[in-house]
Amino acid sequence: MKSEIVEAFSTLVKEKSIDKELLTRIIQDIFLSMIKKKYGTTDNFDCFVNMEKGEIEIYQSKTIVEEVADPVTEITLDIARKAEPDLELGDEFLEIIDPSTFGRRLIISAKQNLNQRIKEVEKELIFDEFKNRIGEIINGDIRQINKDDIYINYDKTELVMPKSEQIPNEKYKRGQSIRAVIKDVRWTPRGPAIIVSRADPMFLVRLFEIEVPEINEGIIEVKTIAREPGERTKIAVYSNDTRIDAVGACVGMKGMRIQAIVKELNNEKIDIINWNSEPEIFITRALSPAKPKRIVIDEEERKVIAVLDDDQISLAIGKGGQNRRLSSKLTNYDIQTIREDEYRALMETETGLDLPITECEDLSDKVIKTLLQGGFESIRDVLEADIEDLTALPGIGLKTAEKIKKTLELKSD
Repeated sequence: MKSEIVEAFSTLVKEKSIDKELLTRIIQDIFLSMIKKKYGTTDNFDCFVNMEKGEIEIYQSKTIVEEVADPVTEITLDIARKAEPDLELGDEFLEIIDPSTFGRRLIISAKQNLNQRIKEVEKELIFDEFKNRIGEIINGDIRQINKDDIYINYDKTELVMPKSEQIPNEKYKRGQSIRAVIKDVRWTPRGPAIIVSRADPMFLVRLFEIEVPEINEGIIEVKTIAREPGERTKIAVYSNDTRIDAVGACVGMKGMRIQAIVKELNNEKIDIINWNSEPEIFITRALSPAKPKRIVIDEEERKVIAVLDDDQISLAIGKGGQNRRLSSKLTNYDIQTIREDEYRALMETETGLDLPITECEDLSDKVIKTLLQGGFESIRDVLEADIEDLTALPGIGLKTAEKIKKTLELKSD
C-alpha cells in the first residue's frame, strides 16, 4: 500500500538525515494512533512500514466465528473463506486495512502530526550534535543582527551570539563570515539554543591551538588565561619539553603565529608569559611589563603585595587598573601594588603592632598579666578589640580600658 504520508516526508527525512528506523517507529506510532481513534483499540492490529519502497501495510487480526459479536475482533466463516477457502472456525484471519477507510480528515491530521514529530526529532538531533561540540570553533555567516543578539547561519543551523559574547569594539555586518566558539547549548521551549562566543577565553585558547601545532600535540600547555575582550589578554603557557620555548613557539617566526590571532581578534593586545609553579616567579612575570622589586605573598588569604620603584607603579597598575586586574585574575591572587617607601612604612607599622604586650613598659605588670590571661598577647590584639572586650576582664573598668587603648595607640604610632 503506497501512503501519502511516506511520500510526503521521505524526501524531508533524507535532507535532514533522520535515522530511517526512527522515522519508521514514528510513522507506526502515528498509524496506530489513527487506528485507536477509528477502532478504539490497537490490540489486534499490526503496522509495517517500508521506507525504501514508501509502503505501509496495516493488518487486522480477527477470529473466525459463526456469529459476529464484535466486528473489530471477529469475522464470519463465509466472509473469511472468500479470501482464503481453507479456513475453519476458530482460525485467525488477517485482514488488510485500506487507508482510505480512515477518512480524509484523519489522513491530513496524521500528516500534520508526522511533520511536527519530524521537527521535534530534528531539534533533538541538533541539540545532541552541538552538545558534543562545545568548545569547537565554527565558521558561519551572519544572517541577522538585532539590538543585542547576532544570528549566525552555520550548516543550515541557526546559532546565536548574545551581546555579552561579542567583542565590544567589533563591528558586524549581515552576510559577513565570522568565526566563534560554541560555548553552550541549552534546551528552550522553542528547541535548542546554540550559544557561540568571540569574547570567551575559550575562543582565544582554540585560536592558539589552531595556530600553534605544539599545543595540539600536547608539547605546550595553556595553563591559565585572563582576558578583557577587545582590549587585552594575558596567557600563561608551559612547555613539557625543555628544548622548546613555550613563548617563542606561541609567537612564531617573525611573530607570524601571534599576528594571525591578533588580527582575528581585531588587534587585541596579547601578553604571553611562561607559567611557573613558584607563585613569586609567576606573579612577577604576570605583572610584566612592570618589574617588581619584591613580592610578599599571603598564601592563606591569597593576597600579594608587589613592591615597585616609583617609575614602575603606573606600568604595574596599567590603564584603568587593567594590568593589575588581569595579573590578579591570571595568578588567582589579589595583587596590591605599592611603592618602596609605602612598604617600609607599612612594615614599621606592622612590626610595632605585633610587639608582645609584655614589652609595653607604659602598662603595669598587673594590667599586662590580666591582658595575657584574657588572651591579648600583642598590641594588635588589644587595639583590634572592642572596649567591651577589655572591660569584661577582671579588674578593668571603662576608664582603665580607654587608658590602655590610648596608651597603646601612642606606642604604635
